[in-house]
Amino acid sequence: MIRYLGKRIFFMAISLFLITTATFFIMKAIPGGPFTAEKNVPEEIKAALEAHYGLDKPIFEQYIDYLERVVTWDLGPSFTEKSSTVNDMINRGFPVSARLGLQALLVAIFGGITLGVIAALKYNKWQDSSATVIAVLGLSVPSFILASFYQYIFAIKLGWFPIAKWEGFAHTVLPTFALTALPLAFIARLTRSNMIEILNQDFIKTAKSKGLSTFVTTFKHAIRNALLPVITYLGPLIATILTGTFVVERIFGIPGLGREFVLSITNRDYTVIMGTTVFYSIFLVVCVLLVDIAYTLIDPRIKLTDTGKE
Repeated sequence: MIRYLGKRIFFMAISLFLITTATFFIMKAIPGGPFTAEKNVPEEIKAALEAHYGLDKPIFEQYIDYLERVVTWDLGPSFTEKSSTVNDMINRGFPVSARLGLQALLVAIFGGITLGVIAALKYNKWQDSSATVIAVLGLSVPSFILASFYQYIFAIKLGWFPIAKWEGFAHTVLPTFALTALPLAFIARLTRSNMIEILNQDFIKTAKSKGLSTFVTTFKHAIRNALLPVITYLGPLIATILTGTFVVERIFGIPGLGREFVLSITNRDYTVIMGTTVFYSIFLVVCVLLVDIAYTLIDPRIKLTDTGKE
């Protein structure tokens, strides 16, 4: 177990190094710069700004400096938001995105598993058909369309919820359900398909023949085995949804990490783009590792070894 985790952490470090390197050189290859939009600024001032931020150095020297900052977790200043560093922006935006994402994640997990289990238990009945329609709609309609629809119906027409901003729980309801639709639908379909397969396995039939109730066979035996593909999906989902869903945060005016990322792209704020990308990558690889560990909790037959999962 310890040796396995050591190897995984080593490969995680290599992955993060490659992502950081690729992000740095891609950003440098894009035409323009963080001060391109400032057309009225004299060339002397622009040159002074580039010297101040180290943008006049050779690219390899800039690359080494950036790697050192990443290792020490000092991601540098924002080029456009002069009073903030990238660390400040992450510290400010991530808690907001995490709160919204956690709400959406809980709704997606419990709603998707419940919907999938009901559909599997009522296979080819109206409950199954209804769940399938809900799943198809969730997978087909983009989140930004849902966000606009929710704003129009529930905020403008009915006045039940605020249309935007971030000032209390009521402001989180519409963006939560806009974020939830896709993962809830995907989890529901995964759970349904796996539950149908598991319910037809011999060990489930044996459990039923011994007189166990549907509730016991479903929750004690079937669901645990059906959840493994869902756990696999949760790794990247958790990283994505907790670090901020860019478009939804932008539509609802939520001051989360996703909004900061979108603004940094618009402003060509190199350090913010690279810093948020590195932060997201770290979060993603950690979540994937936690998913591997969660396998052993869901299914004790799976053991983490030096060669992987057995």
